[in-house]
Amino acid sequence: MYRSAAFLTFASLVLGQQVGTYTAERHPSMPIQVCTAPGQCKRESTEVVLDANWRWTHITNGYTNCYTGNEWNATACPDGATCAKNCAVDGADYSGTYGITTPSSGALRLQFVKKNDNGQNVGSRVYLMASSDKYKLFNLLNKEFTFDVDVSKLPCGLNGAVYFSEMLEDGGLKSFSGNKAGAKYGTGYCDSQCPQDIKFINGEANVEGWGGADGNSGTGKSGICCAEMDIWEANSDATAYTPHVCSVNEQTRCEGVDCGAGSDRYNSICDKDGCDFNSYRLGNREFYGPGKTVDTTRPFTIVTQFVTDDGTDSGNLKSIHRYYVQDGNVIPNSVTEVAGVDQTNFISEGFCEQQKSAFGDNNYFGQLGGMTAMGESLKKMVLVLSIWDDHAVNMNWLDSIFPNDADPEQPGVARGRCDPADGVPATIEAAHPDAYVIYSNIKFGAINSTFTAN
Repeated sequence: MYRSAAFLTFASLVLGQQVGTYTAERHPSMPIQVCTAPGQCKRESTEVVLDANWRWTHITNGYTNCYTGNEWNATACPDGATCAKNCAVDGADYSGTYGITTPSSGALRLQFVKKNDNGQNVGSRVYLMASSDKYKLFNLLNKEFTFDVDVSKLPCGLNGAVYFSEMLEDGGLKSFSGNKAGAKYGTGYCDSQCPQDIKFINGEANVEGWGGADGNSGTGKSGICCAEMDIWEANSDATAYTPHVCSVNEQTRCEGVDCGAGSDRYNSICDKDGCDFNSYRLGNREFYGPGKTVDTTRPFTIVTQFVTDDGTDSGNLKSIHRYYVQDGNVIPNSVTEVAGVDQTNFISEGFCEQQKSAFGDNNYFGQLGGMTAMGESLKKMVLVLSIWDDHAVNMNWLDSIFPNDADPEQPGVARGRCDPADGVPATIEAAHPDAYVIYSNIKFGAINSTFTAN
């Protein structure tokens, strides 16, 4: 996965660490179900919160922006600590500004481009909350995670992503004195890409070294790293699920080589590539897509199981399994059809080693601890739901030819049917502003408790 550094083209909005009072923060409701056996599920009253990087931030005593376009307010933000004291993050108008709505109980609709009074917002990222000021923490070991998705209006070049990141439960509120907003306002994001576009990290503004190639986003000297489990990265033409590990087991600030930018990719404290299972890349080109075995013109259910070596919640992670359910039929994941990779339909240590070898990829996943390390991180994960386009490599790593200059016939290069140009952000934002994804009916619980297996 190559998560982009540019999510937002909404020039007046950006993160801050104090709390503003101009707009009340009201989290949209998104209840989930926790299951112990088939038909034995209990409803939990959970809600979602918008990531702080999308929010308007202004000086604490007025409306003046602390950040505009891709530049910090030099007066309010001469350095990171001072900026955190001077700037306040405000509440969000979820539907009017960001296109985030709840069409029914337990459903979340994320619109790609939302025009509003201040311009337009592109993409969004939200987190599941256990309460008004704490993220819900999941221990995924010996459990399964299930949800319904509608990707019928999600074309090539977009990514409707559902994943887990090893974030702090309170968004860093207690750990970092400069952070007065916390999980209630969506602070504390981290992932395996060690993103350097996060504007406040550990309670301080990421001002030092800030710069950007376009007018709406930038990157700073620091990044923020943590392990990540990509349950679902997909559009209507391609999909992958991918574990990513780190050499650290908690949210960690990085600088320089540790962030893994550019040629330092395989010196990072996190594995940016991960060990992906993409059916198209692994040889089955008729499994997923419009009119395929999993027909993306209609909603379906995704089941992901985290199997341990001893069948307990404290065992070592052994394998990660995938099923689909559509029209009442359970569809097992596709089987690999690549020379040098045993026929299998799940992720394991052996699969990752063989896949990396067959594709000529660097097995940094294994070097940083592989499935064992992933299992440790899965004990305390926060759920992330998003929609985004890719300013780094146009989402080609998911649904097209990648690397672009490689031979498409070389094993592992073709990731999907999409044209490499389909994911150019300027093109897709103009051509498909009304694109959206709907996530619904989230269930979590014991293996085989959230769906009926044939």
